Amino acid sequence: MSQGSAEFSFAKPERLIHELGAEYTGQGTHFAVFSENAEAMELCLFSDDGTQEVSRMELPSREGSVFTGYVPGIKPGQLYGFRANGPYEPERGHRFNPNKLLLDPYAREVSGAVRWDDALWSYDLTTGDDTTFDHRDSAPFMVKSVVQDPDFDWEGDQTLARPWTETVVYEAHVRGLTMQHPDVPEALRGTYEGMASEPILHHLRKLGVTAIELLPCQFFLDDRMLLDKGLSNYWGYQTLGFFAPEPRFLRSGDVAPRAIKQFKDMVKRFHKAGIEVIMDVVYNHTAEGSEKGPTLCFRGLDNASYYLLSPENPRYSFDTTGTGNTLQVAHPMVMRMVLDSLRYWVQVMHVDGFRFDLASTLGREAAGFDREGGFFDAIRQDPILAGVKLIAEPWDVGLGGYQVGGFPHPFREWNDKFRDTTRSFWRGDEGQVGDIAQHLIGSPVQFNHSDRGATSSINFLAAHDGFTLMDTVAYNDKHNEANGEGGADGHDNNISDDMGAEGPTDDEAIIAARARRRRAMMATLLVSQGVPMLLSGDEIGNSQQGNNNVYCQDNELGWVDWDNRDDEFLKFCTDMIALRHQFPVLSQENFLQGDASDNERVEIAWFQPDGRPMDQELWNQEGLRVLGMMIDYSAREVFLDGGRPLFAVLNAGDELDFVLPSGNGADRWVRVLDTARDDPFTSEAIPGETAAISPASLCLFRPV
Repeated sequence: MSQGSAEFSFAKPERLIHELGAEYTGQGTHFAVFSENAEAMELCLFSDDGTQEVSRMELPSREGSVFTGYVPGIKPGQLYGFRANGPYEPERGHRFNPNKLLLDPYAREVSGAVRWDDALWSYDLTTGDDTTFDHRDSAPFMVKSVVQDPDFDWEGDQTLARPWTETVVYEAHVRGLTMQHPDVPEALRGTYEGMASEPILHHLRKLGVTAIELLPCQFFLDDRMLLDKGLSNYWGYQTLGFFAPEPRFLRSGDVAPRAIKQFKDMVKRFHKAGIEVIMDVVYNHTAEGSEKGPTLCFRGLDNASYYLLSPENPRYSFDTTGTGNTLQVAHPMVMRMVLDSLRYWVQVMHVDGFRFDLASTLGREAAGFDREGGFFDAIRQDPILAGVKLIAEPWDVGLGGYQVGGFPHPFREWNDKFRDTTRSFWRGDEGQVGDIAQHLIGSPVQFNHSDRGATSSINFLAAHDGFTLMDTVAYNDKHNEANGEGGADGHDNNISDDMGAEGPTDDEAIIAARARRRRAMMATLLVSQGVPMLLSGDEIGNSQQGNNNVYCQDNELGWVDWDNRDDEFLKFCTDMIALRHQFPVLSQENFLQGDASDNERVEIAWFQPDGRPMDQELWNQEGLRVLGMMIDYSAREVFLDGGRPLFAVLNAGDELDFVLPSGNGADRWVRVLDTARDDPFTSEAIPGETAAISPASLCLFRPV
């Protein structure tokens, strides 16, 4: 089973090697790939430009369904791929076709790009019948795996391990954040180097964020359907290589090994700036789509092992992600691949944590979602992974997939309930006071169980999926026409309000009202218990022109608009984050309790404008739009800054006077924040017991 050059041949490795993928030993390279149902596996070696297959050899050893072989003389930079031989029996879930070149699932780098051609499908695409068999060679159109040498001078760098109570997350896209930044050198825009360039680092340091959460940076594909429409997979949620950095974010003209070095340089620069790097990772599905998708990697290596298949008919994929397929993480070797990938990014690439896309899929066992399932157990017992930041997007589209609050420690979770309630409250919707109260203290209804902490909730106002913060106050409806789907894509329930004009306006009153509401919403995010997350661009008033689903818009619509930045709001956000850091009582490890302790100090208490404590009758008032919150340290918290309380008033209604409470050592108050004022952070001593509260404002008071 060999063709082309006879220059290469297998030999006995000089040491026992257990790693999967291509492991360079210094003298040659050891190749290993898993397939439970393949009958034989071929290693294909390619010329430097990837156009010629120079050698094809059957891997000589197989043990535990892992095919292996060691080839002396193979050095870093060598291009390769696999071809799997086995049954082509779609009705049994098997889709082996040795005519299709397959990416190594453990490839540390990829070369070239997938060029969409019908030959990439294992069946005759023109018939639409996925049970047919296609004989064309896909190698000319297929990306190639690259042998890598992981050596790199980290200069003593290591993960930062910042406490969750000190963390402020900033969600960003490598291209989106940098493509239009006027101070990022043009050659670096859209690249890993541009992402960690001094203009971006300066902005993030000044803003005060402590962690950057990068949208997918693992190798992903542009859907053929999108390219046919002149669009692309901008967000990157179509992963094909779980170990390889996405090559489109490389600076052009650089030489191999490019991807690993540039990604590591980026991480090292972020760490020197005191900023953690969190990766958005997609282990719930791959870019191969449904049973009618192309054969690029997992489907050709072992469709029945890597993917969940329909229990009624294994010809078909079992889709809980809405993308056509679902990775079978419960399979031990697929589980190993995911864990190996995570450990690789931590140990070799030095990232500080992960945000798991559609994470409910990772907890799916035979009986459905299981918070005690194999994946979560494996994470918690892993000495490497249990110590990094782990964030779940706690839902998928399958039955029982919405699991906010359902994940085990040490996972934190995106809290869409915080987003929706905050938007509703400040829009003036009725019946929101009770909900906003519990989200201000870390959403205990969702998270205060199973010994979880008050930092379990990742609070956010906007994320990549949905309206930006600016568009939340500028549009009633989504405007997704540019996506080419007739407006059918994207969420319909945006809980937004154009405040009198759909989109941009010259009306000064509307502009001022929008700015005031954004300040109130941002202040709510940053005075709430839990971990705040900002969407990149929200701090400068970035708009996507009402498009709430820019997944395919790798252009000015999806990129952050720096030229029209709102410097006034940027200063507000900067000062607001600084205020959060100044008062640690706003970010505690423990949930707050309402009962008085032995010394009559209460951790959390709620008030109405006349000074009355909230009772059940008041909580149930539909028209209530104002709330006062006395917040102190948990009795289990180590007291900081003298253990002094704060008092906050959230007023989504009309102007009013609010009777400030006494107790917990506070009898006189100083206003330190008023989001309705031109200078929100001017300190003002309150001479009596009553403070004037403007409409649509959040005020914060500290004791004298």
